[in-house]
Amino acid sequence: MRFATTLSLYVARVFLFAVLGMLAALAGLVALFDFIELLRRSSTKPEATFGIVTEIAALRLPWIAMEILPFAVLLGGILAFWRLTRSSELVVARAAGVSAWQFLAAPALCAVMLGALATAAVTPVSAVMRARAETLENSYLKTGGGPLALNGGQLWLRQSDSGINPRGVAILHALSVTLNAGRLTAQKVSIFRLDDQDHLLERIEAGSARLGDHTWLLNDAHAVTPGHAPDASGTLSLLTDLTVGRVQESFASPDTFSVWALPGFIAMLERSGFSSIRHRLHYQTLLALPLLSGTMALLAASFSMRATRRGGVARMIASGVAAGFVLFVVSKVAEEFGQSGTLPPMLAAWAPAGAGLLLSVALLLHLEDG
Repeated sequence: MRFATTLSLYVARVFLFAVLGMLAALAGLVALFDFIELLRRSSTKPEATFGIVTEIAALRLPWIAMEILPFAVLLGGILAFWRLTRSSELVVARAAGVSAWQFLAAPALCAVMLGALATAAVTPVSAVMRARAETLENSYLKTGGGPLALNGGQLWLRQSDSGINPRGVAILHALSVTLNAGRLTAQKVSIFRLDDQDHLLERIEAGSARLGDHTWLLNDAHAVTPGHAPDASGTLSLLTDLTVGRVQESFASPDTFSVWALPGFIAMLERSGFSSIRHRLHYQTLLALPLLSGTMALLAASFSMRATRRGGVARMIASGVAAGFVLFVVSKVAEEFGQSGTLPPMLAAWAPAGAGLLLSVALLLHLEDG
């Protein structure tokens, strides 16, 4: 047992150094190409200086590292296990009666902990830096009206109504929305206030509205109640749990939120009537990252622990890389199905990692006992 523990720790150390080295190399390579692409886009934007482009590229680096972590685990694991097999260290250990499951437990646990650390500790940092990068990118490299322009300048939202009926909802629609200097202004606003049975209680038409401190300030507004004449035009107010920042964030990329902020923000999106599918899928993907990292470690071992004297090492390593690429394609296809609503976000995020785990365990069983 002492021998197996010492061997496991040694294998885990070799594996960890190889993964971290591969992560640094891949992140640097991807960041370089990203920087070149940003330079190309900035060539027609005189205000986008070299310093601004460099800052955007640097701010995106933690997010890039998060994205390629599973592949760094796969390639680093293949490199580590192949070196250990080529030097006959793993061959001697297995000949001495040490099961592959014994010395693979530590590397697999190491990969799971790397994924958990990335999810719990790196995402808060990468989310803040990615949000800052998107702000700079929207200001210097993109043309258009900002995130609200994605919806054609219109705004639809659903919120709880604490006015007429605390259990009811208010549905707001604005034809034209502008965001300037942190102030959100809407034109031609219609508000439908419904009870908990979705019966219309009141309709409000306003020429313009401004989102203040948890309050919609409606100008040139008149209310129409079923069975009553319209009220005279004037200024009305409607309580809301929205802020300008939250409206902006609802159109922002899910990558700009940490794993700790996503549950509360998803609940707010659903209360306000915004679609939360992208954010729920991203949340489940972050939760599945430790499992995916551990799966990649086992997949690397199953394709790189074959004895070199039996030949076909290059083919086995290439097969491991191909299997990782296939797993990546499957995860992206599942992600597209999840974003379209065809698959539940939890299934779309966890199914590829689970399928890869079953494949790697089957290959290791064949290698060990077959």
